[in-house]
Amino acid sequence: MKPDLSKPWVREARFWVSLGNGKVRCNLCYKRCPIAPGGYGACGVRYNHEGKLYTLVYGLLTAANVDPIEKKPLMHFHPGSSVLSISTAGCNFMCSFCQNWTLSQSRRDEIFGEYVEPEEVVRLARRWGSDGISYTYNEPTVFYEYMYDVAKLAKSEGLFNTVVTNGYITEEALDELSKYLDAATVDFKGGGNKSFYVKFMGVPDPEPIFETLLEMRRRGVFIEVTNLVVPRYGDGVDDVRRLARWIVENLGDETPFHLLRFYPHYKLSYLPPTDIATLEKLAKVAQSEGLRHVYLGNIPGHKLEHTYCPRCGYLVIRRYGFYIIEWNLTKGNTCPKCGYKLNIVGEFKGRSGIRIWM
Repeated sequence: MKPDLSKPWVREARFWVSLGNGKVRCNLCYKRCPIAPGGYGACGVRYNHEGKLYTLVYGLLTAANVDPIEKKPLMHFHPGSSVLSISTAGCNFMCSFCQNWTLSQSRRDEIFGEYVEPEEVVRLARRWGSDGISYTYNEPTVFYEYMYDVAKLAKSEGLFNTVVTNGYITEEALDELSKYLDAATVDFKGGGNKSFYVKFMGVPDPEPIFETLLEMRRRGVFIEVTNLVVPRYGDGVDDVRRLARWIVENLGDETPFHLLRFYPHYKLSYLPPTDIATLEKLAKVAQSEGLRHVYLGNIPGHKLEHTYCPRCGYLVIRRYGFYIIEWNLTKGNTCPKCGYKLNIVGEFKGRSGIRIWM
């Protein structure tokens, strides 16, 4: 069915060029899809109408929730703050294990959502007491035009902006967004193994993700890295070792690194959750490569939810799930035992020494 171009959520897209004869090339993500008239990009939400590219999801929200920032997960960026999390439909990846597949894999004739103007998103963030806005749940790159407009408004209102992304955004698109982007969680799957990306994600090569990380660092975006550990297919020790080593050498040894437990979803619902012992083994591998802040995600109560001083090992932040239950850092985010300053952006809104019993 041909999209109704009169709808307010249909807007001319950015970052595309004409290829002649009505064809266009989308340059928003590294797939750089060539799209014939009447065709869609791989994301399923960018459409070529008579030689002009349109986004079909401008402001067409599928979710708007207030989350703790630790859910992104961002452990070292304004810890204890809250963010208004928004999403649309569509994704430029086709992950067989996606936990948000009802959003990400909705495309073409299955696009849904509720239209919300950018100004209203910022008003909602303020009304609900959020400290920032997070573009998440599906891949935010595919709703770039809306994300950019909201982020610009949010920044002018004193809110910060964070993105949870697969890292496939092109340099030219990132260059503009980074002016308003404060922090990013960049998600790897299967240790960044190329064969895994091809077989289970519909992605020809994970290499552009590394380029995105380098570009984010150059532009001053605060970065945390995650890696989903999929049992049987994406839990290789060598892959995690290579990924951890690359992070140390290119982003720094204090870059937070999250190993996430897989739970059965979508087309891989026949697999079991990732064994905790496997995650613990991979955490030791990452630590052995020099990473100083390795976290295990989706295991509430595990000791690797907490933050420890890289110098003396003192427990400076205790968490349970997405919540801080003990804060021991002193002013300036320094360790009270040895005075080491941790790479944490922003001050905790509570007080030093706070202990909240769950």
